[in-house]
Amino acid sequence: MPADQNEHPAIGPEHQLPPPTDAPARRRSGAVRVIMWIVILLVFGIGFWVVLHHQEQTAAKAPRGGGGPVTVTTVTAQKGDIGVYLDGIGTVTPVYTSSITSQVNGIVTAVHYKEGQIVHQGDPLVDIDSRPYRATLMQAQGTLERDENVLAMAKMDLQRYHEAWDRRAIPKQQLDDQEKIVLQNQGTVRLDEGTVQFDQVQVNYCHIVAPITGKVGLRLVDPGNVVQSSGTTTLVVITQMSPITVIFTIPEDSLGPVQERLRNKAMLTVDAFDRGGQQKIATGKLLTLDNQIDTTTGTVKARASFENKDTALFPNQFVNVRLLVNTLHDATLIPGSAIQHNGQTAFVYVLQDNTAHMRTIKPGVTDGGATQVTGLSPGDVLANSSFDKLQDNSQVAVSGNPAAPGNAPGGPPVRASGSGGGNGAAPGNAATPGKASKQGNTNRQGSRPH
Repeated sequence: MPADQNEHPAIGPEHQLPPPTDAPARRRSGAVRVIMWIVILLVFGIGFWVVLHHQEQTAAKAPRGGGGPVTVTTVTAQKGDIGVYLDGIGTVTPVYTSSITSQVNGIVTAVHYKEGQIVHQGDPLVDIDSRPYRATLMQAQGTLERDENVLAMAKMDLQRYHEAWDRRAIPKQQLDDQEKIVLQNQGTVRLDEGTVQFDQVQVNYCHIVAPITGKVGLRLVDPGNVVQSSGTTTLVVITQMSPITVIFTIPEDSLGPVQERLRNKAMLTVDAFDRGGQQKIATGKLLTLDNQIDTTTGTVKARASFENKDTALFPNQFVNVRLLVNTLHDATLIPGSAIQHNGQTAFVYVLQDNTAHMRTIKPGVTDGGATQVTGLSPGDVLANSSFDKLQDNSQVAVSGNPAAPGNAPGGPPVRASGSGGGNGAAPGNAATPGKASKQGNTNRQGSRPH
């Protein structure tokens, strides 16, 4: 049979290629490359860690000031007096406020006051038509006169009956009856006198005068308005401006020291500040405390009196109040800016021989920029700047002149001991307050409606 031309001829073994023999070698070469990269990465990581650890050790050993002295400003601890204050919020409250309404019915005929005027007790304010009441008064007076004459006639008859009885001209019964008639007429006259007085009061109600000395508010009625005794329309409001009081609150935990000073008849000074607590408005004295603690707030109300001759305090004004409870004498004072804190620990840097030494202190009362501390002595020089570069035993270079506690930024001057005397409650015994702090439980309360 003829051979199929499409069939391929068979290839002999001598003409076939040998099988590949380099596959295992290729696998070994890939594993070696992976191991080499892992070793390189490990070496690089170890080197990076060594360099970083060395830098950290170098930074820890090097002083924070860059190796040279740290330039600081200084303050000097001083001996002086500082006040112990309680802060609170209060409302200006007039001693007297009169809201005058009409006691009679009628038409307003005249308004004598001007808005905002200062009126004195007895000054005319409003007139109401008094003609109906004057007519009623006249009728009552006429009735009184008639009954007085009736009484006089009964007394004349009684006198005649006494004379007739002495002559035994009339029976005793007739004399007794006349005596009772006189008593009846006396009662009638007393009744008429009461009616006259009542009608006179009604007439007086038509002419309204100021019951107190104070400032008049805005005009509330005009001539021609009809007012009624049973109505609630206010004709005029008068508030006493001087003296004036402030009602404020203090924490119940601070009640003990205040009561002790009051029992000792001490006059406690109270300063009223504006809404921001920066500007002092007036200075007064504590009058009294309320008779119970408010259980919802844990505070007790107190009332202070102010002369307010310049009317700087206005009724219902919101104020911040500082009550001077006591004054610490011969205390060690430093600016609050020199005190640093590490958790609950307070410390300062005391400078000696151009070296800063860290010293732990215990802060106490703060008034304005000055703080009373224990753990320091008057005359110690303290660092007051560059705290981010300072550490214990750092070398320092002083910049400028040392400042006293009262000369710290924002701090008021503090009276040094011996510059004045004595009464712990006197306003001059403490620094003028700025942003004041207190001691112990005297927490400042939040603002009111400021």
